[in-house]
Amino acid sequence: MREVWQGLVSYEHRGTGTRLEREAAAWLAAYLEARGFTPELQRFRAPASWGPEVLVISLALGLGGVLGWAWLAALGFYGFWAYFSGWPRPWQALFARTRSQNVLAGAGAGPRTLVLMAHYDTAKTYWTYDPKRVRGFRATFLLNAALAALAVPAAGWGGAAGAALGIYFLVQAGLLGWRELSAPYVNGANDNASGVAVATGLFLDLARRPPAGWRVLLALTGAEETGAVGAEQLARSGAVPADALILNVDNVGAGELFYATGEGMLAYYGYRGALLEAARKLEEARPLAYRLAYFDTLPFARRGRAVLTLVRLEGGVPPNWHWPSDRPAGVNWAQVEETYSWARNLLARIFQAEERQLQ
Repeated sequence: MREVWQGLVSYEHRGTGTRLEREAAAWLAAYLEARGFTPELQRFRAPASWGPEVLVISLALGLGGVLGWAWLAALGFYGFWAYFSGWPRPWQALFARTRSQNVLAGAGAGPRTLVLMAHYDTAKTYWTYDPKRVRGFRATFLLNAALAALAVPAAGWGGAAGAALGIYFLVQAGLLGWRELSAPYVNGANDNASGVAVATGLFLDLARRPPAGWRVLLALTGAEETGAVGAEQLARSGAVPADALILNVDNVGAGELFYATGEGMLAYYGYRGALLEAARKLEEARPLAYRLAYFDTLPFARRGRAVLTLVRLEGGVPPNWHWPSDRPAGVNWAQVEETYSWARNLLARIFQAEERQLQ
């Protein structure tokens, strides 16, 4: 695991659609090929950042309020809700201006499929992730959501209230524009080189002696940080059967270990399936209804698939989340190994339960 982690953190960053993301994907593929696998690079178009789409949404809300155009503010609110709920948007393709790729590798064969998933790309920072204010991230987001909803009737009423809300969202659009021009990508030692290390370690372990009747698929996704686009591509590709179990690992380099029972920043999707049931029977990890952001499990959870995500948090947020301090020194390797051991025990329960059913 440590070799995979060190290989990824050796890149300055792995921002979506950048040369370094492509190089990291090629490195991961070469690493797997050197160990006897035949990796596949699943290429797709993706946004280079979430900023431009949210910027346009903020412009629609802002101009709708300033000009008194309720229809434009309503379009902006729909865009806000749909984006942060993971819903399809008619204009998505307009922002997919770059290319990313998933790295896939398989082992074993059988009627059942286990997917081990983790994203290897990294995010740009933003002022809301400053460690001094990041614990208020959820409250800030909910305030924005409430103001976005209020912007629609305010635009219809016109007057000072509509104009004030409009100016608020225009300022927000300006801040997002500044982010796109000036914010650096983070190294991502925790988010999510740690998760890639654990998912790859689990895959290599299981590939040595694949469980009878199981196909194990390693899915290292790109473009998670720009809307879980790689996971959405994987879900649409047909590579993951509808009855597969999907274990996602994200931000496990420091903090207390949790398993998510569902996720959703606005619309909420509860998890289901054997992984969640098995997790409830294990100690050393706590359940968590994750509302802070989204994981790569979101496209699958929206489809009602059986998923589970492992994450570590400190004070309710991932340590060094999307901040320049997310570097190797911030990762506690003992906790990465503890995550691996916990996940290995979880999977052992799954395979044992399957064997009992077949007997």
